This record gives sequence, C-alpha cells and structure tokens, in this order.
Amino acid sequence: MARYEDLINKRVVITGGASGIGLATAKRFAKEGAKVIIFDINKVALDDILTENVDLLDGFEVDVSDEESVRNGFVKVDELMGGIDILISNAGISIRNLFKNITYSQWKKVMDINLGGMYLCAKEALNRMEKQKSGVVLFTASTNGMEAHPYYADYNSSKAGVILLGRTLALEYAPYIRVNSICPGYVLTPMQRAEYTDEMLEEVNQGIPMKRHATPEEVASLFVFLASDEASYITGQHIPIDGGETA
Repeated sequence: MARYEDLINKRVVITGGASGIGLATAKRFAKEGAKVIIFDINKVALDDILTENVDLLDGFEVDVSDEESVRNGFVKVDELMGGIDILISNAGISIRNLFKNITYSQWKKVMDINLGGMYLCAKEALNRMEKQKSGVVLFTASTNGMEAHPYYADYNSSKAGVILLGRTLALEYAPYIRVNSICPGYVLTPMQRAEYTDEMLEEVNQGIPMKRHATPEEVASLFVFLASDEASYITGQHIPIDGGETA
C-alpha cells in the first residue's frame, strides 16, 4: 500500500540503481506506485535486478561519468516514460587510500563519477523539468562532505561538491523545482562491506550514538519523503541520516 499517494505514476530515474542505497530506493518508489527506471554501469547486476523485480519499469546500462552515455540513457527514458518527474542521482564510488597514495587517475575517476555524474544527470533531468515547471532532484551526498575523514580525500571533496551543487541548483531552479541532498553516514551496503572487515565495522559502530550502521531501506525512506508533496517546502538542504554521528 502506497504511503505517499502523490508519488503514484510519478516518473522516477535512479542512478546506481542495481545495488545498495539505489536498489533499496528503486524498490521503495515502485512500492509507492511510481514508474521507476534504474541506471547502472554493472550490466550483469542490472539484468539480475530487472529479472527479480518486476515492479521496476526498466533499466539501462549507463556510465554516469560519460556525457554520451548519460544522454542516451535519458533518450530511452523519454521513449519509455515521456520525461521525468524525480531524479535520484545516487551513483558513486569510494576508494580507501591515504592522500599521499592517491594517484591523479584515482582522484579523477572518483571526481568524474561522484561529482561529474551528478552534473551530467542533473543537467539532462533539469532540462526536461524546466519545460514542465515541476520536478524534484535528489543527490546522494554524504556526511563525508560535511566533515573530514582520513583515507578519503577524493571522496570527501567530491561529496562536498555535491552538497554545494545541490544548494546552487535549488536557488537557480526555484520555485518550480526542488533540489536537496541526502547525507548518509555509515550504511551497510556492498560498497561498505568491500572496504571494511567485521572488526572495522564494529569499531565504527561504537562511534555512532545508535551503535549500528543504517540500512539502505532507511535511507530510501528519506528519499521517498523528500520527493513527496509532504516535503514541498524543503529545498536547498543537505540532510544527514547518520544515527547521530555528526552530532
């Protein structure tokens, strides 16, 4: 049963939609009755997800750091849905490294995906939303964009950029289009699992007031709320969901 009836039949595009926060968010929007298309660079995961989740309208292999790939993805969105009402720009990567060990190629890769991908996808979505004078753009930023963490100089910098990109777009596209960023703290996703041992995860948990990581589904709930009419006066914000960590 849909909790936010205004989301029924809304046209939603979610990047990085084949795993983690993106997948949980795609499933939640579908549950709310929205028409959902996911983008992901992992073709195998994408095909598996589309086979398992019949409620999703479709999905396309898209490299968010490549302008032509993003443009082609949105052309397919137009063909299937006739446009877009909600963009969840979520795709991102992180590579754990001390700053002195970060090569420029790594720096550029993280920036191109985490910040460049937000730019490219927002550009396509906002071009369409501006014509219809309505829409919502939501970015996945991070608490790493709000405060420093060792080993993630490139990731931290990219997420700080996402926050300011979102705030700027909110000013430029008001009053018809809302733009916000969600700043998750530690979320138990496949990306987090790949970087942290069980011992490291438990050490992190002890530093979080809630004593645990968030689930992807908890982050998805915030995306759905911010996309709904319940959040109609919220724009230009970056909202932490971190179990009290930044407090």
